[in-house]
Amino acid sequence: MDDLTAADLGAVVGARVVGDPAVTITGVTHDSARVLAGSLFCCVVGERFDGHDFAGAALDAGASALLVQRELPLDATQLVVADVRAAIGPISASFWGDPSGPGKLAVIGVTGTNGKTTTVTIIEHLLSALGVRCGVIGTLTGSRTTPEAPELQARLRAFLDAGHEAVAMEVSSHALALHRVDGTHFALAVFTNIGVDHLDFHQTPERYFEAKARLFDERFTHHGLVNVDDVHGRLLRDAATIDIAGFSLDDLADLRLGPTASTFVWRHQSVHLPLAGRFNVSNALAAAEAVVALGHDPAAVAAALATVGAPPGRFEVVDQGQPFPVVVDYAHTPDALGNLLVTARELVVGGRLRVVFGCGGDRDTTKRPQMGAVASDLADDVMLTSDNPRSEDPAAIIAAVKSGTREPVRVEIDRRVAIEAVLADARAGDVVVIAGKGHETTQTIGADVTAFDDRRVAGEWLDAHGWPGGTPA
Repeated sequence: MDDLTAADLGAVVGARVVGDPAVTITGVTHDSARVLAGSLFCCVVGERFDGHDFAGAALDAGASALLVQRELPLDATQLVVADVRAAIGPISASFWGDPSGPGKLAVIGVTGTNGKTTTVTIIEHLLSALGVRCGVIGTLTGSRTTPEAPELQARLRAFLDAGHEAVAMEVSSHALALHRVDGTHFALAVFTNIGVDHLDFHQTPERYFEAKARLFDERFTHHGLVNVDDVHGRLLRDAATIDIAGFSLDDLADLRLGPTASTFVWRHQSVHLPLAGRFNVSNALAAAEAVVALGHDPAAVAAALATVGAPPGRFEVVDQGQPFPVVVDYAHTPDALGNLLVTARELVVGGRLRVVFGCGGDRDTTKRPQMGAVASDLADDVMLTSDNPRSEDPAAIIAAVKSGTREPVRVEIDRRVAIEAVLADARAGDVVVIAGKGHETTQTIGADVTAFDDRRVAGEWLDAHGWPGGTPA
């Protein structure tokens, strides 16, 4: 890439340039701790901190210019814009050579409440099976589902430089509302569904949906694919100003759902999908239709579906030889927990469906009693415990969840003790579901972040009890 100046980047967003427009920019960041010599420091105004307050420290660290929304009394080149958040994405994309632009990476953006991770994982698998090098950005690849704009554009550029042709990316509602994906061009935008989540941030379901809908606009893409089994997918299709296609489970023939796999006929192709649950069939259908929309043959896509594997922490089975299935899943919304328990019920053979779960702290509180209601309606044995309580009182979170349940339910704040207690009670024919954290390998309690992996905790307990033939039935 050619050397870029403050004037070059300012022109991308129509910024007013104060100071020397010819200073060279060698990086873009909004994190004052990551400023290097020559960086453009972006003064993002957040809920708790104002980046303008760190501008002086950024200059001391070597920043050559500032992106601001109010001119600062500092001897520095400044790009003045109306909204730093809205400008940082296009500027970052331009700095990194517009890696998602025409003829470069084909970026497939997947948004929705549930199913994003599974869908992007399947898209990556299908494209790889068809000989297309595809990268993934999402829940499993970083601390944020969708990175902030400077990191996102740098990662897209790294994929392009490494020879990738496509990227399957989860696009969160936060990312859309906070302009993280501004400046990204999507070959295709995919919508899975809308449920209850993130109302702590968006305040109302309507604003949550509006954030998701922002992706289906010609500023980002000209092509969309939406799940019309969800009313919000139908709304997106009907209100679209871009080309939008719909997909539905009604498109499938001879759909058969098994405890560990599903079969169906799609586009005249017989498909064996080694994933359980109606929700996973919908995720796989979204991925398959997305890959076909990119120009690939349905017969080849159907063949590749037969070798799909579940992402880590998504209906992941812990098998240490015990006489009952143990399933770990990331389900942390009412809809996701309901889908999980309905699918797990199919594995119960004359026994009981047992679930242990909690809700995260400092997150949407409205879904807590709803999740309690779902658990007590669909499971036979409910154990409420901590998830990541963060700064909240774990007992208060559990009380909110319990308010939506029907008695009896059990409570154990210590997540390890809770998991072990449910496993100790399980018998042949039961199914144990451990929900909420999935792939996560840490637990956050207050300011402490400690190692904690549901899969490992369950596996260690099962190993210690010598299955098969552990606790007598």
